[in-house]
Amino acid sequence: MPLKVLSTVLLRIALLVAMFHSTGNWAYIWTILHPTARPNSPAAWVFALSLIGLAPLAERVSFLSEQIAEYAGPTVGGLLNATCGNAPELIIALLALHNGKLEVLKWSLLGSILSNLLLVLGSSLVFGGFANLGNERPFDRRQSDVCLSLLLLGALCHVMALIFRFITNTSEYKGSSITVLKLSRPCSIVMLLAYAGCLFFQLKTHHQFFEAREDESDEDDDIVSSAPVIGFTSAIVWLLGMTAVIAILSDYVVSTIEAASESWGLPVSFISVILLPIVGNAAEHAGAIIFAAKNKIDITLGVALGSSTQISMFVIPLTLVVAWIKGVPMDLTFGFLETASLVMAILITAFVLQDGNWHYMKGFILFLCYIVVAICFFILKTSPNPTNGGHLDDD
Repeated sequence: MPLKVLSTVLLRIALLVAMFHSTGNWAYIWTILHPTARPNSPAAWVFALSLIGLAPLAERVSFLSEQIAEYAGPTVGGLLNATCGNAPELIIALLALHNGKLEVLKWSLLGSILSNLLLVLGSSLVFGGFANLGNERPFDRRQSDVCLSLLLLGALCHVMALIFRFITNTSEYKGSSITVLKLSRPCSIVMLLAYAGCLFFQLKTHHQFFEAREDESDEDDDIVSSAPVIGFTSAIVWLLGMTAVIAILSDYVVSTIEAASESWGLPVSFISVILLPIVGNAAEHAGAIIFAAKNKIDITLGVALGSSTQISMFVIPLTLVVAWIKGVPMDLTFGFLETASLVMAILITAFVLQDGNWHYMKGFILFLCYIVVAICFFILKTSPNPTNGGHLDDD
């Protein structure tokens, strides 16, 4: 019951943000509450409250997609979950692309991958390890092997694009028609094909790899229910409505992120890579921790690794294809710090999961790795630069 109350309160906050921002009353209200506030402070509050409002909306979208999957069957349901599971990230990315903020786009998507691999999985293993101290059951490595292989393929594309950007500036290739875009665009098609192959593999030929074990489906489980609790038509209508509100709040987040950065004294890269994913995926994070505490580590791995794979192999290349259609010169290059963080996160996660066993110490290491990455983006001041595709510029 407390979770429902909290979700209702946050949803009302989200609607109030939309109402007051559209009517221009934020400046008046904030001036009354804080007469000495800086001019950009109301925009920073719009950013903060919009970000908070995204959390319950993301949880409701995930719930509605699961309800529709009960009617549509496993194949359509799987595709729907793949599309709706990371709806906030996809909408924020498309809005950032529309506004020409390629650096915010790349940072937010990178942050989602890092958050799922290090923060979500790490905190889940920590809480689950302490809750099941000495009773941790081995997990099925086949699911994690598939997801990590896809993540390594995505990392390869990013690394090659970054290397390509530098070798084309050498004297050997100076003045040639070779560009990073010519590499990034075909690579994005390859990534989408790989993700489509993964869906076919997951839903058709080897679905048993991704199913929870029978002994994990207890009769008294109050989290997972096989019977839908809402009608198909109602679920579709509510899903469209929630998606529309997410789009409105995401637009506020994208348009006010620089004002929030200036008002709070935080780098835009830190807000995009760290704060956006933590708040946007709060409900998903909580679910992964709950499953780990119930010793259902296979479901936790499906949440953390599955979401990371969706972002890396579906959302990022899809956004690049949309940019290609719109004529926006977006490529797969992130920058040295971003690329190194991505590659190391994937390698560390693969190393931690290689033996098929888990305990709280492994999660603690992943969590500390995330802290190190957060410190790097917090200390390194960055300035968005649309001309370089969002690479880091030291102040």
